[in-house]
This record gives sequence, structure tokens and C-alpha cells, in this order.
Amino acid sequence: MADSWATSAELRDFHRSLDLHVDVRAGTRGAGAALIRSLRDAVRTGRLAPGARLPSSRALAADLGVARNTVADAYAELVAEGWLTARQGSGTRVAARSEPRRTTPQAHAPAHEPPRHPLDRQAVYNLLPGAPDAARFPRAAWAAAARRALTAAPSAAFGHQGPGGRVELRRALAGYLARARGVYAEPERIVVCAGFTGGLRLLAEVLRAEGARRVAVEPYGLGLHRRLLTDAGLRTVPLPYDDEGIATAALPATGAGAVLLTPAHQFPTGVPLAPDRRAAAVDWVRATGGVVLDDDYDGEFRYDRQPVGALQSLDPEHVAHLGTASKSLSPALRLGWMVLPERLLRGVHAVQSLSRTPPGVVDQLTLAEFLDSGGYDRHVRAARQRYRRRRDRLVAELARRAPRVTVTGIAAGLHAVVRLPPGTERRVLARAAVEGLAVARLGAYAYGNAAWEEGGDFTAPAPAGDAPGVQGEALVVGYGTPPDHLYPGALGALCRVLEAET
Repeated sequence: MADSWATSAELRDFHRSLDLHVDVRAGTRGAGAALIRSLRDAVRTGRLAPGARLPSSRALAADLGVARNTVADAYAELVAEGWLTARQGSGTRVAARSEPRRTTPQAHAPAHEPPRHPLDRQAVYNLLPGAPDAARFPRAAWAAAARRALTAAPSAAFGHQGPGGRVELRRALAGYLARARGVYAEPERIVVCAGFTGGLRLLAEVLRAEGARRVAVEPYGLGLHRRLLTDAGLRTVPLPYDDEGIATAALPATGAGAVLLTPAHQFPTGVPLAPDRRAAAVDWVRATGGVVLDDDYDGEFRYDRQPVGALQSLDPEHVAHLGTASKSLSPALRLGWMVLPERLLRGVHAVQSLSRTPPGVVDQLTLAEFLDSGGYDRHVRAARQRYRRRRDRLVAELARRAPRVTVTGIAAGLHAVVRLPPGTERRVLARAAVEGLAVARLGAYAYGNAAWEEGGDFTAPAPAGDAPGVQGEALVVGYGTPPDHLYPGALGALCRVLEAET
């Protein structure tokens, strides 16, 4: 065609070109020299990594509005200097070089860098709780669900989204939660959020806006959750605890307007909330107009009897149900949901509209398809069987090789509590470090402990004068975390530690 804007060669370059940000403001030496300087700096500082492919000279010249020879000459100069390589059929790439020089010397790194979480540290064996086996993410089934979901999705799904989440996912969750967890879940009451922490952050802001000042919490738990509440301006008050779970009869004395509970499988003790205490929590919120934040932690992974139904089913108007795909699928998805009382919906929608941090639409559509197709149920059933076998092996091996310890909290979930003989915890943790075994101590999760805060070291020995309320020396062993090929070694290392020190 006479008005064609490109030759076939130019079209080929266009389709395989890559965006590249460089500065070619000429200054006094011309665009070619500026391009050489800009590319050299990008490689030197590491912005262009070794092996990175650069656009063709034709494509980059068109992007920058300069002559093609200017780009070709710049590439040739940098190839001659060793910054780039050029091979027939492979294009122009950044050469493999030693570590790039940093623009900010290491000695001047900011002193306020936050401490690394134990999960970020290198360990031969990781038995820290709170994570599933990442190697078992159902990649093929998830990819197939994504293809089906994208094919069926309306065009509007890829525009700006309102609060609450995609209707496809809210409908799928309503059916699944009613069927599998006994939740009273109309799609209109469901809010899709960025994991459990994203939902808790939204609720904390709404509770504070409604005039709540205190939230009752369990005496053991993740410090991040407490921080989310306090950062929103709420004060947390710990409840008493015994072998039947949280003493919810103590709620009236706290002066709280809400309570955060993990009734199905308390984290990390593993104790389910007794039926009469579940009823007492609901009676309290009915009498006070408060709200229970029902964290359905490990609700899908019960092994020895039927799952304990969600607390929300007792009173949907006073209990907010919070769930997540972090344990069943992957924490990397950042997919969570809330089923809310009617009075909280408007406030949560308003806060979510301002925060603009919902999960990605593609992941929402994929999870909806995964639920509707039965893929999620099949994956959870298979995972439940696999984790139960791991739990059984843990219990059997410890009974055989370390009979002085007691294993509790094993009816559900992905972790167990290993109770130690008095006076042995510090030695056990020290030997675990020698074995390259990452394992947490129960006391690190107690209310008032320094490790309660995000970034605390859950693997360090107890400090002098541990937090009040810590019930004995114990480890929290996450048997769901290691991949299959590392689990035997991790279990063997744990047994060697306990054999030697208990």
C-alpha cells in the first residue's frame, strides 16, 4: 500500500522491540554521546542487568526520534568497550560483567533498615509455622482456570473496579462458604480484600471511625495483627486462656467494642474454642452491639473429625467472617474475603475505595472459576490428605525418638505445638540453630513479647522474664512448610535436636 507506515523489516523490529528508558538530551556533545553515556550508566549501576536484551537499533531510533545510525554507532562503541555484546540472531545484549558499582556506597546504607524476618534467613530446614508447601501450588489447574476465566470475562472486568470485588468471585465464594464452612453469605455481603491483613486493616479503620476504642485479642497470635489494630488508633486487650481456649466470659470486663478470635484452630496453640465459649462471645456482642472478628484460621484443614463450623453462622449480624487463600493455595496471591454484617458494609466500601489496594482482577476471576469448576475442592482435599500424613509422621517419629515431649494442637492446621520438659527450651533452640533448623518457640507469640511485633525473631531463645501468660516451654513446628523432598530431612533434624536435649 502506498501509505503503509513501515516496511516488513520495520514491522518485525516493532513487534520484537522492548521499551528502554534512556536520556539522549544532547547537551554540547550530541545525541550519540548522550546515548552512550546513558546506556553506560544504566549498565554500570545495574539498572540494565547482564544478559538483558536491548531494542534493535531501528526500533530504539524510532522511539528516541534520532537517526538509526546514531543508535547503531552507539551500540558499536559500547560493544567495543565491552559493555554490550552483539551476535547474529541474538541481538544486542548487556555483557556479563562483575557486580555493578552502586551509586550509593554500602558504607552509607540507611541505618534504619528493618530487621529481616526469620522466614527470610537462610536455613537448611524450615519448620516455621504459617505457610503451606509452596511447591504444591496447583500451577497447571490454576493456569487452566485462568484461561477459562479470561475467555469468559466481560470487557468491563478490565476497567476501573468498584469496592467489594468482582461479582463472579463474590458469587462463587457465597456458594462455597455456605457449603463448606456453614457461613451465611450473600454475595452482596462479601468484600474481597488483599489477604487477611488487608481485611483486618479495613475493619480496624471502620471500627475506629464508629467510635470503638478497644479490641479484645487472644493472648497468643501474630504481632502484625496487633500492630494493624494499634496503628488504626485502637487499643488491644488480651483475654485469659486455658485448655478450652479463650475465656470469652471475661469480655465484659475489657471495655472492648470488638474481639478478634481464631475459633476453629487458635494460632499458634491449636486449641479450638469450646462451644459454650463460642456462644458466650456471641451473647456478648448481642448485648453490647459490638462485633466479633472471626478469623477462620485453618478452618479447611481439620483431620480427625468434621470441621468446626464458622462462628459467623451463630449471628451474621454481629460476626464478621474473615477468610483467605493463603494456606489453601498461596500467600503470594494476597486473596482474602470478608462476610460482613450489614452495618459495616458501607464503611468498609468507603475505606476500600480510598485505599485502592484490592487484589488483581485476573486473580479474582481465576479463583472464581477455580471454585465454580470444583478445582479448589479437589486441591483442598488432596492437600488435607497430604498434610495429615505429614502430621501423623511427625507425631509417630517424636513418640519413638523423643518420648519426653508432648505434641498438642494437632486436630487441624499446618503446625503442631511440641511441649518440652522444663529447662530445655534454650538448649533445644541453640542446637536447632547448629542443625540449620528454623523452628519457632511458643513464647515468642505471647502478648507482650518483643517478638510479637512484625520482624521479631520467633526462633531466638526466651529473654529473661518472658512475657506474662506464657504457658510452659514449647516449640511451634510448621510441618506444612517444607517441600516434600525436604520434609524427611527436616523431621530428622528436629528429632536429633530433641533426642539430644530432652
